[in-house]
Amino acid sequence: MNIDTVEKLRALYAMPKERAIKKSLSKLDPHCRHFIGLSPFLVLASSGLHQAMDASPRGGAPGFVKVLDDATLLIPDAPGNNRLDTLENIIATGKLGLLFMVPGVDETLRINGSAQLSRREDHMQVFAGAKRMPTLVIEVLVEEAYLHCAKAFMRSRLWQADAQVDRSLLPTMGQMINSQTGIESPAETQEEMQARYAADL
Repeated sequence: MNIDTVEKLRALYAMPKERAIKKSLSKLDPHCRHFIGLSPFLVLASSGLHQAMDASPRGGAPGFVKVLDDATLLIPDAPGNNRLDTLENIIATGKLGLLFMVPGVDETLRINGSAQLSRREDHMQVFAGAKRMPTLVIEVLVEEAYLHCAKAFMRSRLWQADAQVDRSLLPTMGQMINSQTGIESPAETQEEMQARYAADL
């Protein structure tokens, strides 16, 4: 049986408890701001006009995402592969979902809101002390923020040292991409890739 209505779906689950409902905030409180200040990594989810979905990892030094006020975030756009999927989606729909993570912390911070791409001088100057200036920044206007429970990270044991996977269990990125694309040039080694990435961080 397909679950194709909200009524069928709700019949399978209990109603959320009061805390799960009330923890959803319309603005950033001090706990949200502190969490963002400690976070070196987030996943940014977006959608295009025709519902093409994208989830993009973003990282930097802890606090690389800047909090302007209790409703505004600035995310620097660091160098990537120049596909620009996320940025094109922002232009198309202006909506984002963010998932902030802090290494060693099983809880996450979820933020949903509207977004636009900015090269405003005051926005760019927020990153004036960074290792390199971003080409542009993503301005996020917070509509919903809430702390997400630890269960997924506890199940996955993501931060546990004995759960880490040896990199040798996978082919190198160069080998995998050559296999996927049919490119016949020599595959870049993992060490060569990391050195090339390090020069462009």
